[in-house]
Amino acid sequence: MKFRVERDVLAEAVTWTARGLPARPPVPVLAGVLIEADEAGTLTLSAFDYEVSARITVAADVAEGGRVLVLGRLLADISRNLPNRPIDVATDGNKVQLTCGSSRFSLLQMPGEEYPTLPVSPEPSGTIAGDVFTQAVAQVSVAADRSDTLPILTGVRMEVSGERISLLATDRYRLAMRDLTWSPADPSIETVVLVPARTLSDTAKALGASASVEVALGGAAGGDGLIGFEAGQRRTTTRLLDGEYPKVSSIPPSSVDSEAVVETAALVEAVKRVSLVAERNTPVRLRFIDGQVAIDAGTGDDAQASEAVECRLTGPEIEIAFNPHYLLDGLHALGTRFARLAFTQSSRPSVISGQSELDGEADLSYRYVLMPVRLPS
Repeated sequence: MKFRVERDVLAEAVTWTARGLPARPPVPVLAGVLIEADEAGTLTLSAFDYEVSARITVAADVAEGGRVLVLGRLLADISRNLPNRPIDVATDGNKVQLTCGSSRFSLLQMPGEEYPTLPVSPEPSGTIAGDVFTQAVAQVSVAADRSDTLPILTGVRMEVSGERISLLATDRYRLAMRDLTWSPADPSIETVVLVPARTLSDTAKALGASASVEVALGGAAGGDGLIGFEAGQRRTTTRLLDGEYPKVSSIPPSSVDSEAVVETAALVEAVKRVSLVAERNTPVRLRFIDGQVAIDAGTGDDAQASEAVECRLTGPEIEIAFNPHYLLDGLHALGTRFARLAFTQSSRPSVISGQSELDGEADLSYRYVLMPVRLPS
């Protein structure tokens, strides 16, 4: 195998492919990136750890076709740090030689015959606008559980019904829901899948810059237990989580007693400042009255802080306490100038949604439901 490729092209391709490689693979070959050079002028890089597969095709000047398996993270580190000049790659016995200007590296070939067969390239079940996909996944995955105590909660539930997709995630302390539309290949499609949140988040960040992202479900992804995504020349599949997601549709309150509209950035900054004195696992308290919300933290002999932010309240005054980190996660995810907080009682879940204008309607396509912290009586 012998080819020449631009430094930035190779660095970006290897970084994308190797991003999910396990640090301690169960089998040594799973730490590798498979490079396949085609004399038609393309270079295909692949990685697979039996859970997630990634594949990208880029242009290269191929003098001699072939395939080789090398350590993925090492190749990514090397290619990112080479001078900005074309890279020549050639096999030499059981070594792979990289030459870039006066820089030379020699990598050991890994046994390519032991490498597992990658899932087939996914066939699209439909397409989503790239920016919508990225935002929706970021808004919902923030609420997914990051511990492994209940593995099912580390996923994002994706329900597809015709042109509508509903994403949902919860870690039992908060719940995030986002509704969006897409263009399905089959308008009658109905399915529910559970996608690992971390993988979905990484994929959305990597593919979302594209104008549109193709999503493949079920058999179209290469098997019933897989979901596939493709944008441009980048393709990835991931194994779905198996199990029954808890029924959480009854958590959001069905009625609202009080609603407050606050400028999102002002509330974020105030909560950040006040929470500096909130020790681990202690809440910030918010007291909503017409015209302002008073935020404070700290009690007794400990450090204390308070601040007030303008707000418009409809309904009775209310005092409520939240975990400041969970509250900030929800406010950051809104992406709108104003935040609308809806309450029933200080002991019941609150719903945070966004709106673009002070007097406008709430955008309920995204809802962040937050459990309050019980206030000491």
